[in-house]
Amino acid sequence: MKIKVGLIGFGRMGRFYLKEMQKSGRWEVAYICDINPDCRELAKQLSPESKILENEQEMFDDESVQVVGLFALADSRLDRIEKAIKYGKHIISEKPVSDTIDKEWKVVDITEKASCFSTVNLYLRNAWYHQAIKQFIDQGEIGELAILRICHMTPGLAPGEGHEYEGPAFHDCGMHYVDIARWYAGCEYKTWHAQGVNMWSYKDPWWVQCHGTFQNGVVFDITQGFVYGQLSKDQTHNSYVDIIGTKGIARMTHDFKTAVVDLRGVTQTHHIEKPFGGKNIDVLCDLFADSIETGIRNPKLPLIRDSAIASEYAWTFLHDARTHDLPAIGELKTLEQIWERRRNMKNGYGLLRKP
Repeated sequence: MKIKVGLIGFGRMGRFYLKEMQKSGRWEVAYICDINPDCRELAKQLSPESKILENEQEMFDDESVQVVGLFALADSRLDRIEKAIKYGKHIISEKPVSDTIDKEWKVVDITEKASCFSTVNLYLRNAWYHQAIKQFIDQGEIGELAILRICHMTPGLAPGEGHEYEGPAFHDCGMHYVDIARWYAGCEYKTWHAQGVNMWSYKDPWWVQCHGTFQNGVVFDITQGFVYGQLSKDQTHNSYVDIIGTKGIARMTHDFKTAVVDLRGVTQTHHIEKPFGGKNIDVLCDLFADSIETGIRNPKLPLIRDSAIASEYAWTFLHDARTHDLPAIGELKTLEQIWERRRNMKNGYGLLRKP
């Protein structure tokens, strides 16, 4: 029997979840809810078997609905998570799980006390390349883990385009890299120093580099920014993971189509090229379906607590950047040119597609 689910929020991420749930054959998307009439119309086209709602209450009242997917913006998530628990629904949420860190920790508290399952889409943990690298490290092939270097720079979401409740780029996107560094290190952050740039003289830094240490002595540096050649004729990006041990290394690069992993250990050398995998929503949905069907929460599912920790550190690093010299480089008129270009792009990085 398929697992009955209702989706709240049918923007970019909501559509990703619908697509993967339809492909898997394990889910019945019974409801899709969105306050935007254009999104509701698109939902009717993409999922004619689903009931399309403007008001979510009918979905919560339906006792046959086992799972709710929360894919609207962060300011709406706390209330809906409380509601899901009240009505006995399992929860899949996008990150962050609320729009302030205090509310995020409230979500942690209520979900950890609830009997229903909950998870959050910290998608890098489910990526095949990180799983392969972590297994290689755990085998002792690179010796002791010493240095984590993570970079993700694209001409992606420009400031002012949306996602305001998710925070500046280093929080909205960068918290994924804050999370995956912590996942590799296996412990909490200890020290940090962050440097930012207010590119185009925008009020928030849209490029941040943070380096420091974990409690076990592992050193990290994380670089994230959606500033990488926004107006270049032919856009590109720079995204990598570079992990250095006392004896060997593991590294990954990707072009959003293919991920390339190089593993150089004391007894093994591997060069692996496989499809990138995108947001890995298929993996998350399968792990969650397994949990519901067995009644045992799959330990590979990210915890709401993991999201709150990553979010809090991302905010902390952003705050640290603001305490140092924060140069404003460029002009707002350049940002206006970027907005205009992105409004008219058919194929680009992080475009917020309209229905």
